Amino acid sequence: MKGMTKLRMLALAGIIIAALAEPFIVHATESEETALYPVSVYLQDSKRDLVYPSVADSFLVYNEKGKNGFSVVRVPVDQPDLEGKRMDPTALNEVIRYGVAVQDGGIGYVSNRFGSISGWYWKGHGDAHVAIANMAVFRGGLVPAHLNSSGDGSVWCFDATYESVRHNEILNEFAKPTHFETLGQSWRMYDSNFNRYKNSYVENKSGRKNRFDAPALFVFNRSNSELTMLPNAFGGAISPDGKRVVFVRDVGGNYDLWMQNMDGTDLVQLTNTDFGEYEPAFSPDGQHIAFISNRDSGGDVRRTSVYVMNVNNGEVKRITNTRSASDGGPTWKNAHTIVFHSNRDVKKPQKSTSSDWNLWQVEI
Repeated sequence: MKGMTKLRMLALAGIIIAALAEPFIVHATESEETALYPVSVYLQDSKRDLVYPSVADSFLVYNEKGKNGFSVVRVPVDQPDLEGKRMDPTALNEVIRYGVAVQDGGIGYVSNRFGSISGWYWKGHGDAHVAIANMAVFRGGLVPAHLNSSGDGSVWCFDATYESVRHNEILNEFAKPTHFETLGQSWRMYDSNFNRYKNSYVENKSGRKNRFDAPALFVFNRSNSELTMLPNAFGGAISPDGKRVVFVRDVGGNYDLWMQNMDGTDLVQLTNTDFGEYEPAFSPDGQHIAFISNRDSGGDVRRTSVYVMNVNNGEVKRITNTRSASDGGPTWKNAHTIVFHSNRDVKKPQKSTSSDWNLWQVEI
C-alpha cells in the first residue's frame, strides 16, 4: 500500500512539473477587460451632473444639473472647460433643459416659462428667442422632449406623449430634480417598466409589455413652417443635410432604430435585435450613426455601450465597453471622435461606476 502511495505521489509530481513547463496563460475576466478604443475624460465636474452633449461645428452644448437646478451651457469644442455661455432663465422659477448646439453658435432648448414646456431657439447673439413650431403659444398642448436639430438649425425634431396622465407626469418631472440614474437615461421616460428608478429591472428585450401608449415624433421645417408627425417614434436625429431623420420605434418591447427621408419616402428599419437601441446621432458626413444599446449586456438597463453603424451597408461596430457603466448621449466631435456621457469612475473607467455623470470622448 505504501509503495503504491509513493508511486502515485511521483506520478502527480511529474504531472505538476510538466504543467509548469507549459506557458502560463491568464484569461481576462470581466473586471479586467480592456477598452475597445481609447476612452478619456472630456469634461468633469464633481459638483454637477453633465449629460447629453451636442456638437455643431466649433460649439459644444451640454446639459448640467447642479445643486440649484438645471442649466444649458455652450462652450468651444476644443476648450470645454471654459465658463462659456449659459442660458439664463427669463422668468421666475423657469427651468431650461434639452440643450442643442447649432453651427452659428445658437442654442436650442426646452423651457417651462409659459407654464407648460415648449421648444425655443436662441440664435447665438442678442436677446431674441424664437419659438420652435410655435408650440409655445399653446398651454398644455405638446410636451416636447429630446429636442434635436440639423446643424444649421433649419430642421428640428422632438417627441411628445399622447397620454394625458403621462403628459402631466412629464411636466412635473421636467421641473423637479430627476433621479441620478434616469437623468442620464432619458430614453426610459416612455416605458412603464423603466421610467422610474428601481433597485432592479426586468430585461429590456422583446416581449416586455409597455403599459404606456407610444409617443410621436414631430419634425419642424423652419423654411416652410411644416410640422410633420411620425407615430410610434421618439429620440430623433436629423441628418447634417436636413434630408433624413433617424428615430427609435418600439415594436412589442423591441426598441430599434428606423430611418426615412423627410418627405416620408424610403422608411427602413436599421437595427433588429431582441434588445434596445437608442439615442442615434449622425456623423458629420451623414454616413455613420452612433447610438447606444444594451445588446451585449443581455438587455441590462444599466449596462449600455456606444455603437456605430455604417448607413450604407448596415455594419455595426461596438465602440465602448465597461464592466457595469451606462454610456449614453453620443454626439460627434469630428469624423473620428465621439463625445458621450457616462457614470464611469474617473479613476477606474473600465471597472467601476460613480454616482455622477461626466462627459467622455472616444477615438475610433
